Amino acid sequence: MSPYDLIGAPQLAAMLVLGQRGLEELYSARNTRRLLAAGAHEEASFYYPVVAATHLAWIAAIFFLISPDAPIVWPLIAYYLVLQVVRYWVIASLGPFWTHRIITLPGAPIASSGLYRYISHPNYAVTIVETFVLPLAFGALALAVIMTALWWVVLRVKIGLEDAALATRRESQRSAATK
Repeated sequence: MSPYDLIGAPQLAAMLVLGQRGLEELYSARNTRRLLAAGAHEEASFYYPVVAATHLAWIAAIFFLISPDAPIVWPLIAYYLVLQVVRYWVIASLGPFWTHRIITLPGAPIASSGLYRYISHPNYAVTIVETFVLPLAFGALALAVIMTALWWVVLRVKIGLEDAALATRRESQRSAATK
């Protein structure tokens, strides 16, 4: 058995996603530092390791649990790549306010551009869909369902924590808009 027998398209995809998310983490950390320096504060920091572990578990599952010779469903790969464009549209819409953590800056406006005009948590919508689509692109339906269900639970909690953290800012913006 050669190393080439251990690495196939699913493993390459997992490594690419890991690299992508690593670069995103650097951007997130930079934004976090800048926001904290500007007077922001972090809410529910205890939950960040849960989100990070879930994300890494998804990537590791793709790498270790999908056979290197798994069939490739090219239309789903294309769909996943389109999801990445949407993902970066969301990140660009938040700009310096985008982080992996729950950081809130008093007085800062609530996002209302890009996909935020239509749904309040587009990044998590993309996360749920991509969690399902990438394993499915390699025929791993069970993994797609299990990891999507896990992410759904993790993100439902995170959305609740974020909404609670943003409640004061939302209310002050509504009050200012009615004056």
